[in-house]
Amino acid sequence: MSSQAPVGTSSLDQIFSLGAVRSDLWRDLLVAAQKWARQEGDSQVVQEKFQHLRDLEILHAYPGRHLMATLAAHLQEDRRTAFVELASRISFAILARYYKDDSREWEANNDVDHYGDIRHEGESLGGGRPYFEVLVVAPGNSPRVERNVQLLRAQRRKEDDFVYEPVVVDNFQDAFCAISVNSNICAVAIFEGIDFKSKQSVPLLDQAIQELDVHVDESHLALQLAVTLADYRPELDIYLLSDLRPEEIASDERAKSVRRVLYAVEEPMELHLSILEGVRARYQTPFFDNLKRYASKPISTFHALPIARGKSVFKSDWIRDMGEFYGLNLFLAESSATTGGLDSLLEPTGNIKKAQERAAKAFGAEHCFFVTNGTSTSNKMVLMAIAQPGDIIIVDRNCHKSHHYGMVLGGLQPYYVEAFPMKEYSMYGAVPLQNIKRALLNLKKEGKLDQVRAVDLTNCTFDGHVYNTRRVMLECLAIKPDLVFLWDEAWFGFAHWSPFLRPRTAMGAASYIEKWMANPESVKEYERQQQELGDNPSDEQLLNTYLLPDPRQVRLRVYQTNSTHKSMSAIRQGSMVLVKDVDFYSIEPQLHEAIFTHATTSPNQQLIASLDVARRQMELEGYGLVNNAIQIAFDIRSQINKHPLISRYFQVLGADKMIPAEYRQSGFQDFLVEGTNWDDAVCSIRDDEFFLDPTRITLVCGTAGFDGTQFKQLLADKFDIQLNKTSRNSVLLQSNINNTRSDVAHLIRVLLEISSDVEQKLTKTGEQGKLRFEERVNSLMHDVPDLPNFSHFHEKFRHDSNGAVAVEGNIREAFFMSWKEENCEYVALNSEECDRRLKEGPPMVSAKMVIPYPPGFPILVPGQVISRDTIEFMRKLDVKEVHGYEASRGLQLLKLR
Repeated sequence: MSSQAPVGTSSLDQIFSLGAVRSDLWRDLLVAAQKWARQEGDSQVVQEKFQHLRDLEILHAYPGRHLMATLAAHLQEDRRTAFVELASRISFAILARYYKDDSREWEANNDVDHYGDIRHEGESLGGGRPYFEVLVVAPGNSPRVERNVQLLRAQRRKEDDFVYEPVVVDNFQDAFCAISVNSNICAVAIFEGIDFKSKQSVPLLDQAIQELDVHVDESHLALQLAVTLADYRPELDIYLLSDLRPEEIASDERAKSVRRVLYAVEEPMELHLSILEGVRARYQTPFFDNLKRYASKPISTFHALPIARGKSVFKSDWIRDMGEFYGLNLFLAESSATTGGLDSLLEPTGNIKKAQERAAKAFGAEHCFFVTNGTSTSNKMVLMAIAQPGDIIIVDRNCHKSHHYGMVLGGLQPYYVEAFPMKEYSMYGAVPLQNIKRALLNLKKEGKLDQVRAVDLTNCTFDGHVYNTRRVMLECLAIKPDLVFLWDEAWFGFAHWSPFLRPRTAMGAASYIEKWMANPESVKEYERQQQELGDNPSDEQLLNTYLLPDPRQVRLRVYQTNSTHKSMSAIRQGSMVLVKDVDFYSIEPQLHEAIFTHATTSPNQQLIASLDVARRQMELEGYGLVNNAIQIAFDIRSQINKHPLISRYFQVLGADKMIPAEYRQSGFQDFLVEGTNWDDAVCSIRDDEFFLDPTRITLVCGTAGFDGTQFKQLLADKFDIQLNKTSRNSVLLQSNINNTRSDVAHLIRVLLEISSDVEQKLTKTGEQGKLRFEERVNSLMHDVPDLPNFSHFHEKFRHDSNGAVAVEGNIREAFFMSWKEENCEYVALNSEECDRRLKEGPPMVSAKMVIPYPPGFPILVPGQVISRDTIEFMRKLDVKEVHGYEASRGLQLLKLR
């Protein structure tokens, strides 16, 4: 296989897990200090821990130099009690985030007013205003820079919408460390004249800078830093302050990463106002802000929405409790009008349009559309907009049912490609790239490539399999340069806010491909590969080469659907369609028609507002929230797999169990494998065909004697722990921005209790009980049904051509044929008739979409010939919920003979 990859490939190493464990380091210091104060510990241990924290805390505004210097003095002068008291207060303030609100937390002595008339004793630091930090990167040992920082502080007023504190570093490397570790940083001010090398000893820093593909250019180091920081955290506002010719810097191509260039010697007020304005721009939520204003108006309603303004609720003797439960604002903010300051979701021209534009920018898209019917509707909208009846869509057979139904509605012909199976856990993974390429090459041979409109895949899958989206799109575009891509990222919307996961999102990969195409080297790479492949490369060559498209021919068309409510702070059913499509304006009328077709004309105002607010939150604190969610997932994995009792009965599956070795080209096994570090993980994220989303945790419960449904019920009924996805022998746990370490502690305590119960029962029931337990475990873990692949469409629903047997089929025709009773028949699943038909015919053809939960993928679609594998799978199913199948009547079949 060719190892050649597109120019500019680089990786980012998460060298700073310190941001997530900062409070733990302070607690460790406090424990050591308390032992030292009791004459039980060595001051050298305290000194080492304090120095480690001191190196880290230069990257945070709090506790700041003043408090750290005071702690150092206490340590140096052996003032043990004073050291413990101050370290304790700092530790708790960081953990509880008190320093963001109370100015006294910033003082070594609460009676001292360090900030003069800017802060007063006992006064709230922010007065209820949001707090953030500004990274100031300026030359060290410069009185003028220190003066500018003091002047910047002096500009702050109580009338400001927000309050901030500066974090000052003097070099490139420390600046990168700061934005990696410190999620409070919302803006960066870079002065010219900075150094590159850090004075701190930070492990792996040089390697990380090298992997960032940073080549030091001393004459433009400040501008180069701006580009690097913007690539890593694109939500940051970056300001460049120059002593010389700021207008020339502003004209540099790299200045696109900079919000504003200022003349350093005369602009402290301008910088202050710019910082506030930049944060204000992200903080503003056009629709939500307007909805709040609307709710405060005395409005009389004469439209068809009785609950608007809440009078029918609060004046009722019988439903007043609903108003008391939800609160007055919910009803004051309801309306069916799209005038009087409100806007229409179907034809937005005002605040909804602005909210969508802000969301598009935030997620790295060109366009964004809010959807209030869930991502099921988003997927149908996109399919209807990008394709016409008869078009072929290459699609994962195991994708969400909305894709299949979208093809039914649109008259599209699905060409199903199979994901790799994980039989032992009764689940599928994702579709190998070779399967997708093979489908395209087969269609090309059959002369149908012009009918192929799109590739439709789920990224990431329910169980956490993440595609190498960049590679999938590049290689598919090498075969058909105008393919449209629909990436269903219902579960993966949060990933944009992780610099490590972002390249694997649809929009992240599309941005990379855009840059690659704009680089003149891309044409040379393409032409070089064409020479290597020769004039008539075999399919085997094409399947085993990392194909590059001709950048001059590519029409980059990418659609991403996000279930915003699944991973961000949006109300249930809140979804977004993100678009990066070079041909968008030519199909925009079609997309609008698709929206008119599928969207409700009465969208929920609170839902729209929550999408607006979810964007605000992710722009201002998403980086820290996502890092925390990932850290919590690591904690869960580690606690379960390393606990001596819990690990006897439960196990979290790693990448080595969830992804076959051939799709982990880097050799990466799992985050918890001994000796594995972030360098290994970064290599896997960059290169491997599939990567496992760390926030999705497959917990095997079959080894404890529970099937997935049973264990899910136990957790919900007895322990108030909720989850939704299960398989025959596992459940799926998800960490998200809502979880805390308390949630982890509760989960681990519950698993320990369950494990203890299993252990005690085995002890009490003796050898017979152990034998029954082993039989139950064997049934769940080893006696599992084979997973059936898609068989084929019946010839009636295929359009064979050129002598080739078509794989794609007319799913719409089969679907609507079943609506006439005379076209249908029923055969019992376990009957002799079913066995006879399998053996002798005529073939049984499904009339319905049949979807067992779990595993949740359609094992049958309309028009599909039913195979023995599918029948055997259904006979072994032990789940009660099977959509599209009535056990009392049997399989619904189409009469075609």
